[in-house]
Amino acid sequence: MISREKHDRMANAIRFLSMDAVEKANSGHPGLPMGAADIATVLFTRFLSFDPKTPSWPNRDRFVLSAGHGSMLLYSLLYLTGYEDITIDEIKNFRQLGARTAGHPEYGHAAGIETTTGPLGQGIANAVGMAIAERKLRDEFGADLMEHYTYAIVGDGCLMEGISQEALSLAGHLKLNKLIVFWDDNNISIDGPISIADSTDQHARFRASHWHTIAVDGHDPEAIAAAIEEAQKSDKPTLIACKTTIGFGAPNKAGTHKVHGSPLGAEEIAATRKALNWESEAFVVPSDVLDAWRLAGLRSTKAHKEWDARLEKTEAEKKAQFVRRFAGDLESGLDSAISAYKKKLAETKPNPATRKASEDALEVINGVLLETIGGSADLTGSNNTKTSQTKSITPTDFSGRYIHYGVREHGMAAAMNGMALHGGLIPYSGGFLIFSDYCRPSIRLAALMGIRVIHVLTHDSIGLGEDGPTHQPVEHMAALRAIPNLLVFRPADATETAECWQLALESHNRPSAIALTRQNLMPVRLEYEEENLSARGAYDLVSASDAKVTIFASGSEIEIAVKAQQALSAKGISTRVVSVPCVELFAEQPEAYQQAVIGNSPVKIAVEAGIRQGWDHFIGSDGIFVGMSSFGASGPYKELYKHFGITPEAVVAAAEAKLA
Repeated sequence: MISREKHDRMANAIRFLSMDAVEKANSGHPGLPMGAADIATVLFTRFLSFDPKTPSWPNRDRFVLSAGHGSMLLYSLLYLTGYEDITIDEIKNFRQLGARTAGHPEYGHAAGIETTTGPLGQGIANAVGMAIAERKLRDEFGADLMEHYTYAIVGDGCLMEGISQEALSLAGHLKLNKLIVFWDDNNISIDGPISIADSTDQHARFRASHWHTIAVDGHDPEAIAAAIEEAQKSDKPTLIACKTTIGFGAPNKAGTHKVHGSPLGAEEIAATRKALNWESEAFVVPSDVLDAWRLAGLRSTKAHKEWDARLEKTEAEKKAQFVRRFAGDLESGLDSAISAYKKKLAETKPNPATRKASEDALEVINGVLLETIGGSADLTGSNNTKTSQTKSITPTDFSGRYIHYGVREHGMAAAMNGMALHGGLIPYSGGFLIFSDYCRPSIRLAALMGIRVIHVLTHDSIGLGEDGPTHQPVEHMAALRAIPNLLVFRPADATETAECWQLALESHNRPSAIALTRQNLMPVRLEYEEENLSARGAYDLVSASDAKVTIFASGSEIEIAVKAQQALSAKGISTRVVSVPCVELFAEQPEAYQQAVIGNSPVKIAVEAGIRQGWDHFIGSDGIFVGMSSFGASGPYKELYKHFGITPEAVVAAAEAKLA
């Protein structure tokens, strides 16, 4: 039990570090840290299980600041509780180039930052993913090794963003009762009072999605503590609505939008020091207050040691599996399993759609890797993401390895990020390539954070046919390739599909998107190669010395390129075909290799049933592009390819015209 006076002084340490850092940077958001300081103080001093000396302890509670603009709340907490990465100098360098204390919390910049937040609503959706991971791993490894809470602080903006509804409805459906969300209910946004834009009854909304809800005074520590205790006993996820005053303590600006996203100014800070009886200079925390915080940082040391002892006593194989998975390492048998599968493909030469080839590859992968957890946005039968090993997860049974996300692409992608951040699982899920637009903010954040999530994106071109232009992706390959640190794969047949899956799984520090066809494709890799040729990004599929024509293509258009090559060769025109399953990996190859693959043929042609953007790297600005320059149309897919001129005959004609 902490006295009210002591609590207030500890909370005020957060407030003054936050306002002083924002003032020094002349940039930032002091209002939320000042308003939510009481909530955070109660949580970190009485409830949160964490160890600043071993920040990545797998069974720690997770804390997500979804309202990432209030980043100084998190940085203050990390400094005060003794995380080595956040020193007082880092606090002083808030928002400066190279500092760990970026404008919004960035995963990987400092221990204790569980996820990158700032785009509102992402954090709560990440927290849902973390809670799913905890529940799944508890079922698998037992409560001795995995049982913890996931806490998040959200603002009004997080709850206004549509992704929050996708996330909270999924959490309520799955009964994630170890998820506790604090709503910093201060009724202020940048433009002014929330009432100018929103009148949602948030309690009714959450209850309708099967959450437990509690309302408290967000500046009453005992009320906050009682609410957390109540939440921990619930069989549902819980929203604790904490009525707070934004910029609490500032005599003239508290409770107004003026304190949301601007420094208070020297005069107001001086007045706040006087109002809260804080005599210390900027960036100085009284020794007794800092000592109290550092003691709070040691609260879970005993629990951590007891957990270590339980891990040591765990049966050897189970322990090794747990440690390997949290290290992010793959099972050693994966390479040999993929190799054996590729040999089988070379012998049988199947011609499936790559979405089916992906399912077949997953059947091999999921048999070796127990940590894969699949799913789909209500498109399981279309995405082919479910295998014999992946029984469905239900609200009452988490023994399965497959999540039915419903039609919630954005929430799905963000929850996958949360699972990957939690550790112990490799999430993948399915959707249509066209709907990568709905996932894009979360995919971008996965790339920014450098985490392993895998998006299976089927129906990847006009080849999906009759559903028409609303469902036919045209610009999406280029749009995804534009995201830094994202691997975008578009395999041409079953062998390339298996190779792309292997590469996605081996990519510990970046997400992957695998674009797959609805239509069947002829096999193009006819001989077994031990090497993963797709790892080069682009490679000679059909070689030719002194080629007059080089055709570059990906995915379903490789078939067109090969048929065009055969026709040109029959006419005595030396032609080679380069398969380009991953532009990003090709760009990482040695310069000499890239030059050799691009070559110096007088005619260079790229074929892809998408837009030209990005292909000039291969063909040059004067190269020929056979693809799309408009939206698609509704009709049988073979007719669509003819209609839009993406055919072997069109490639041959273009090559001959250029050579003439």
